[in-house]
Amino acid sequence: MPQRTVVIGSRSGLHARPAALLVQAATRQPVRVTIAREGGAPVDAGSLLSVLALGAGAGESVVLAAEGEGAEAAVAELAALVAQDLDAPAAEAADPQPAPTAAGDAKE
Repeated sequence: MPQRTVVIGSRSGLHARPAALLVQAATRQPVRVTIAREGGAPVDAGSLLSVLALGAGAGESVVLAAEGEGAEAAVAELAALVAQDLDAPAAEAADPQPAPTAAGDAKE
């Protein structure tokens, strides 16, 4: 059974947005993926309530595991996702400059 230990990269841990993104990615996998805190019982990575109930915080290690055809690729993809800082929206990372807030703010 392929498994990988990964450190949570999100500043808020696996809460709200990061957990939802993980669950969405897990449900797209061709195999069932589990996630556990180190030394803890594994839960279904495709269940938002289960992932949130882990209470896994920033910088903590979690173990991702899967079994079946495509398990290695699924674990690798989700491990890469968990290691990222998923708290920052993609648009914020791509364009750090604030947009004008009113018509008068724009320079012509």
